[in-house]
Amino acid sequence: MLKYELIYSKLMNKIQTGTLQAGAKLPSIRNLSQAFSCNKSTVMTALKKLEDQHLIYALPKSGYYVVDHQLPYKPQVNNCIDFATSSPSWHAFPYKDFQHCINKAIDTYQADLFRYGTARGLPSLITEVKKLLETYQIFTNEDNIFITSGVQQSLFLLSVMPFPNNRTTILVEQPSYHLYMDYLKTYQLPVKGIKRTMEGIDLAELESIFKKYDIKFFYTMPRLQNPLGTSFSKKEKDDIRKLAYKYDVYIVEDDYLADFDQNTKTDPLFTDDTEEHVIYLKSFSKIMFPGLRIGLAILPNAFIDTFQQYKNTTDIDSAMISQAALELYLKSGMFERYKKKVSEIYTMRANTLQQSIKTYLSKYKATTEICMHSHIELPREVNVNRLIQHLAQQHIYLATADHNFLNGFYRERILKLNVSNVDNPKIETGIKEIAHALNQPNHYF
Repeated sequence: MLKYELIYSKLMNKIQTGTLQAGAKLPSIRNLSQAFSCNKSTVMTALKKLEDQHLIYALPKSGYYVVDHQLPYKPQVNNCIDFATSSPSWHAFPYKDFQHCINKAIDTYQADLFRYGTARGLPSLITEVKKLLETYQIFTNEDNIFITSGVQQSLFLLSVMPFPNNRTTILVEQPSYHLYMDYLKTYQLPVKGIKRTMEGIDLAELESIFKKYDIKFFYTMPRLQNPLGTSFSKKEKDDIRKLAYKYDVYIVEDDYLADFDQNTKTDPLFTDDTEEHVIYLKSFSKIMFPGLRIGLAILPNAFIDTFQQYKNTTDIDSAMISQAALELYLKSGMFERYKKKVSEIYTMRANTLQQSIKTYLSKYKATTEICMHSHIELPREVNVNRLIQHLAQQHIYLATADHNFLNGFYRERILKLNVSNVDNPKIETGIKEIAHALNQPNHYF
């Protein structure tokens, strides 16, 4: 073993065992060179290696200090089958690649990262985002793109800011995005629901609501809807747009799973919007990781000034370091390579999920689209809570769609099935156990 590797190994051991804890000062270079009978450059090589691994940092004219003595967390292997969690498998993300982007962003932008940014977001990120959007058949000007702290911030701002149609009531699909439903309920905003099923929505009912109520905007997920896992056909999207134009209702399109749609011919509602009535939202949470908290909104020209004014009162700008790192991640081609890899994994899981549902749960009404989340509709006689509790004892975790509904709205008995965090070999096992439990009538009926 080379002398610098020995020094590195000894210091690493002291850091990992907690002998040198976070904030502790390392022995001086002179003391280390004496202790290991070597020259100072050898010690510096060892310290440089520890510094490159972000285990220590240098303080000019003072010395080296420990950043953190804890080892990086490694995902634990467990035997649970989690159909309830919808966030992506965090340990599948290529952290080393993104770490390069964070380090490079700090080197490249330096002082810019420690000033307040622009209200619309980092200009260089907006440029890269515009290129990405064009691959989804989304064509717009950079001036219409806003970087936000996730889709939630966009929804919050759009819900409270005035619209050109001077209306106040929000229309939402039922069921829909649970965090937005919680937001609407918490702040008691004027809201109405419209039923969405595997067959879509009743367009006659939609027109009746548009005509009768002062609908400000209609919030919808046309593609791979959460929690249903279904998509609108082109005709449905065309018809919804026509009704929006006719009754001067805006559409807020949440395209959160654009990266996973296997049908390359599917265009968003925004693509064919000729009258600037569609607001397009996208998040990077599902394809990357929720903690990044970066989303985007594409706004019609009439909304830009008002949205910017309201956004300025919430956070001035989304985290600059995250924006700069994401810009480099997109520009370098890392995002495209990672998207391809993770899409293949999720598509494999989605296929296994659909096949398993067809094999073991064929008597229940279920989504047929290839998506990482699906659901089955249960008959009224099934005690859903007892079913979930029973399967939890076998380490199979499930959730109902109760949080995806507004208070007082009729709720279908939906059992959500999400494979974002379920390894492919476990999916069939889990679905088989669900079917077995449902076939025990004395226990649940």
